Amino acid sequence: MIELKGITWNHPRGLDGLAATAAEYHEWHPEVQVTWQTRSLQDFADFSVERLAERFDLVIYDHPFIGEAAALRCFLPLDEHLDAAFLKDQARHSAGASHRSYQWDGHQWALAVDAACQVSAYRPDLLAAIDSLDAGLPATWDDVLALAAAARRHGRWIATPLIPVDSLMCLYTLCANAAGPGEEPCATPDCFVGRPLGRYALELLERLHAAGHPGSPGWNPPALLDHMARENDIVYCPLAFGYTNYGRAGFRPQRVLFADIPSAGRGPAGAVLGGAGLGVSARAAHPAEACAYAAFVASAGVQRTTYVAAGGQPGHRGAWLDPGADALAGGFFAATLATIDASYLRPRHRGYMAFQDQGFALIYRHLNEHGNIDATLDELDALYRASTQATKSPGH
Repeated sequence: MIELKGITWNHPRGLDGLAATAAEYHEWHPEVQVTWQTRSLQDFADFSVERLAERFDLVIYDHPFIGEAAALRCFLPLDEHLDAAFLKDQARHSAGASHRSYQWDGHQWALAVDAACQVSAYRPDLLAAIDSLDAGLPATWDDVLALAAAARRHGRWIATPLIPVDSLMCLYTLCANAAGPGEEPCATPDCFVGRPLGRYALELLERLHAAGHPGSPGWNPPALLDHMARENDIVYCPLAFGYTNYGRAGFRPQRVLFADIPSAGRGPAGAVLGGAGLGVSARAAHPAEACAYAAFVASAGVQRTTYVAAGGQPGHRGAWLDPGADALAGGFFAATLATIDASYLRPRHRGYMAFQDQGFALIYRHLNEHGNIDATLDELDALYRASTQATKSPGH
């Protein structure tokens, strides 16, 4: 028996689809047994992928680690182990830049089996009870703030998940949502973002923080969505990484539905890309079998059936366009496809993760201690500049 060990994150979106594919793969290949373990969502964002690749054959990880992973060669370059036609199909049918996000230094280091970006979430039943709301979901950021005020008059709230890492992710989105060509965050190695755009985005983030539910600074996206699905005090969230699970019938007491993000004038553009890739450890004892299983999980047929039916959030565009998958997910895919197609891809150079760790602490502190906007942006620029100078690697 060939045994493959995998590690993912501890949420039904992170585990259930993979567990279902492992069971199905074993039916087709009884000589291969795949088992999945979990780690916390915070570890998913922070923990060293090199250490995970030392212990597991298969690793679900986040694309900002790619620069480091490629430099360390802790994962197999899948373009050297999988059929070129398969990878071309993956690229052609990617949800947004999900597939491309795992390319670096001329190689493909993971398959985008899970796709996500920041989207909006809402409780339609609670929104309907706010009689001063004229025309459905907010289309602009002014609409969001108007909805926040209307919700308070009805004893309810809007909310945005603003734990440290999500504080920075929201800043990315607000910058990219309003940016003109070449103005996106991290467009040059010298600064995080141009000063006028940075001031606008950080001021707007301050206003969202001030208008939001008091629990917002302690919630990550699934914690906020879980609260929205169990309690009746939050009507709308403008920015959170989407989880189809909360739109599915029976997952929680109430369904949470999803929509494109509001616009600063360019449509639902600039939502920071998330998602998860499936990499194969360079130390895998059975690399051919591990790569074959990874390709099985990422394949079009499995993504739009087994994977999504079990609670996974597929990266293959065929699943996003499948009416049955969309109905199962409460309309999530059709409602947010425009946002993920126009989403923003973060930097991935080797020094980036150090910047992200320091940057999210800085933005969280700014929001909760009422920092000076220009001083915070100066510090953010310096942190980003240091990250690009720390290690020069090809592909950035």
